Amino acid sequence: MSKATVLLADDHKIVAEGLKSFLESQFEIIGIVENGRELLEKTQQLHPDVIVVDVSMPLLNGIDAVREIKKIGLDAKVVFLTMHRDAMYAKEAFEIGASGFVLKHAAPSELITAIQEALKGNTYISPDIAEELMQSYKENADVKSNAFNKLTLRQREVLQLLAEGKSAKEAARILHIATRTVEFHKYSMMEQLGIKNSAELIHFAIKHGIVSI
Repeated sequence: MSKATVLLADDHKIVAEGLKSFLESQFEIIGIVENGRELLEKTQQLHPDVIVVDVSMPLLNGIDAVREIKKIGLDAKVVFLTMHRDAMYAKEAFEIGASGFVLKHAAPSELITAIQEALKGNTYISPDIAEELMQSYKENADVKSNAFNKLTLRQREVLQLLAEGKSAKEAARILHIATRTVEFHKYSMMEQLGIKNSAELIHFAIKHGIVSI
């Protein structure tokens, strides 16, 4: 019986290589990628059974990368492996179709369990955050009503690149759009979010996990 194929996405090479060494006894590791755009590309090329992905990654964060993967109809199961303990991230992960959400400080066996459950069509969440997630659902049935979730995918892409220190011109080149379009999205977001300057916009991106510090 052939092993299930797994694609790893983590911008920390030591972490990714450690995961590969730990997982390859039970799964076939078909690749390691270091940013969200590469994850999107490799998923289309390799069609893994499962993707293990971090939330915070360069160029396109894990949440938005998986959203794009699901949008184009790729059926890989997704397990998030992250340091983010905030239930907001877990909730958004499951809303976009993830099968698992595991904290990086958890026992390694948790990740194997999460992958196995994903392959069975089930879901798994680290116990340390499960109660907080359930409380979040009870307190706010519609997280998408907040300003962060009202941003379009394109706005979030622009925001992440600007927060990573890219100029409007560099962001335009990466996204294959005009520089003035990047500027339009930037100032639209500032108006939409009630933000007065670029520094506040970057702080907003960090606070909401679009980019890590």
